[in-house]
Amino acid sequence: MSNFLNTIRNIFEYKEKQSYDFVLLDTAVAQQTQDFYSPITQKVFPVCDKNIEFIKEKYSTLINSDIKIREFYLNVQNKQYKSFLFYIDGMINTDSINHFVLNPLMLKNKSNTNTCEDHITTSPDKVTIVRQFDIQSYIMDSLMPQNDVSTSEDFSDIFSKVNTGVSALFVDTIPTCFLIDAKGFEKRGIPVPQNEFVIRGSQEAFIESVRTNTSLIRRLINSENLIIENCSVGTVNKNTCCICYMKNIANPDLVAEVKYRVNNLAIDAITSSGELEQLIKDSPFALPQMIATERPDRVAHYLLEGRVAIIVNGTPYVLVAPRNFYRFSCIC
Repeated sequence: MSNFLNTIRNIFEYKEKQSYDFVLLDTAVAQQTQDFYSPITQKVFPVCDKNIEFIKEKYSTLINSDIKIREFYLNVQNKQYKSFLFYIDGMINTDSINHFVLNPLMLKNKSNTNTCEDHITTSPDKVTIVRQFDIQSYIMDSLMPQNDVSTSEDFSDIFSKVNTGVSALFVDTIPTCFLIDAKGFEKRGIPVPQNEFVIRGSQEAFIESVRTNTSLIRRLINSENLIIENCSVGTVNKNTCCICYMKNIANPDLVAEVKYRVNNLAIDAITSSGELEQLIKDSPFALPQMIATERPDRVAHYLLEGRVAIIVNGTPYVLVAPRNFYRFSCIC
């Protein structure tokens, strides 16, 4: 028996090579490759022309047909500021962008033509306080009638959001970008489970949109203790993953272990939950340690038991960890 195990171990056990059949790259080529895969650390410039030039270089707009940069002039305090909107065609809702972004920013109305002088107030101690006009706060508070708007100063964060369907607004003299969530890409409707048939139960199944999948779980678990944390996996293709758990039920050590394994993957890209399962499980020769399901009611049931669910954007199957031996003979 020991000879058989030694033979199997010699066949499948990984052995580090002492010598490799490859040639080291030239220093210039190696530096270029490293720069290509290295994360972007550039901050937003206060000048629009520099931001446009940087974006055009990074996204190769001369050959990229779906990268759009809409330049216009923003009216604030009877002054015009050069601005532009950066987005990916096919991933935004054009009606929302036209009516709730470009329309209030470009057209002249009372909101953007009135002269806003410095706000002067007097404190109870009779001390005069002068608050200077801030164009960034004014745009956020008065000229942006969108329900989900945030700001960022990092191009790495901006590019990551734009790649998921967010629009980026740059304004001259402001070293900050306005991120406008107006997604509108096509996605399929919520189907019935194809591989996990159920008669007396929910007839909804997960789809490829991660935010739709999280909403399906939210509708089944009516509790403020449901935590859904976002994380990014991959260095080249930064795919969005969600880690779901009940903070008052799940073991904190289990949650910490799942987050550690997902957040510390040194991989270029991941496109499905099956790939993620192979990367974070303990051993490739062990029994399956996670459950893959397309049913939101099963995920809700597991979360209420104290397990942790992992949702990967672009795949309709959700992983649940850990899996015990009882689940091999039970489909509930």
